[in-house]
Amino acid sequence: MIENIKIENGILMYLDQSRLPNNEVYLKAETKEDYFTAIKTLKVRGAPLIGVFAAYGMALLDGDKRELKKYLDSARPTAVNLSWATERMLRAYESGKGLLSEAAAIQNEDKEMCRKISEYGLSLLKDGDGILTHCNAGGLATSGYGTGLGPLFLGKERGYDFRVYCDETRPLLQGARLTAYELEKAGIDTTLICDNMAGLVMKQGKINAVLVGADRIAANGDTANKIGTSPLAVNAKYYGIPFYVLAPYSTIDFSCKSGDDIIIEERDGDEIKKGYFKSSMAPEGVKTFNPAFDVTDHSLISAIITEKGIIKPPFKENMEELYD
Repeated sequence: MIENIKIENGILMYLDQSRLPNNEVYLKAETKEDYFTAIKTLKVRGAPLIGVFAAYGMALLDGDKRELKKYLDSARPTAVNLSWATERMLRAYESGKGLLSEAAAIQNEDKEMCRKISEYGLSLLKDGDGILTHCNAGGLATSGYGTGLGPLFLGKERGYDFRVYCDETRPLLQGARLTAYELEKAGIDTTLICDNMAGLVMKQGKINAVLVGADRIAANGDTANKIGTSPLAVNAKYYGIPFYVLAPYSTIDFSCKSGDDIIIEERDGDEIKKGYFKSSMAPEGVKTFNPAFDVTDHSLISAIITEKGIIKPPFKENMEELYD
C-alpha cells in the first residue's frame, strides 16, 4: 500500500497529494501551521488519514494540547474523524499516556478498520461487476486499503475482475488525479469519466454498484460526501443500482440529528475558476459558490458499511445497535 505518512528523525513526513499523480513528493510537518495548512489545502486528505495525521500532530507538537486540538479541528470542520482523533489524543494526554504510542495505535486501528470495511464491502459485490466511484476513498485517504475503494483492492488480490468507472470529481479532480492513479497502479480496469457522464453509464447498464466514502454521518443516516455525490444517489435510486457508503464507525456523529445540522465547508472560489488550469477558465470577477460537500439523504442509501458491519435501513436504530 501507499505510504502516506512516516516519521523520520522525530519529524512527520507526508505525501503531498496535491502534486499527484505526476510527482510523488514528501514534505515535513514541523509546526502547528504546517499541520493546519496540509489539512486545509488538501495536501493531506481523506477522513481517516486526516485523523491519523492530526493525531501525530498532537503527539509531536509542543504547547497547550487543548488549544492545539481546537486549532487543528478548525482546518476541516466537516471531517468528524479529525475532531474524534484529536479528542482521543487529548484524553490520552490528560491521563498520562504516551502520545506517540496512542497515535500509532490510531494508525494501526485505521489499517484494521480498512481491512474489515473492505471485507464487508466485498461481500456485497460480484466478480465482473461494474463499479462507479466518486472522489477518492482509497489507500491515499487512509492508512490501509481505503474505505470506498477498499473492496476493489481486496477483490483484486482475490482474483475479482471489476470494471471501474471513476468520476473526475470537480473541482479538485480527486477522482482523476488520485482514484485513477491508485486503481491503475493496482492493475484494476479503470475508465475515467466526467462527473456529468455518470447517469449515462448507469442508463447503459454498465454500473452494478456505487461505492463512496463519507466525511460525516448524521444520526439518521444522512451522509456528508464530496460535492456531487448526492446526484449519483438520485440516479442510482432511479436505475435500481445499490448505493453504498463506506466509512469508519467513528464517522457517525450521533450529536448531529440529520444532514440539516451538518456544517458544509465552503472553499475558495479560485478552485473552480483556476484549479489545475494554467489560467482562469472563467471571468475574473464572476461570483462563485464552492461547497466542499453535499448531503446525501438516507432514503437514497442502500447500506452504510463500517468496520462493525453492514448497516441497512432503518439506519438510526441499526447504527445505535452497533454502538459500544
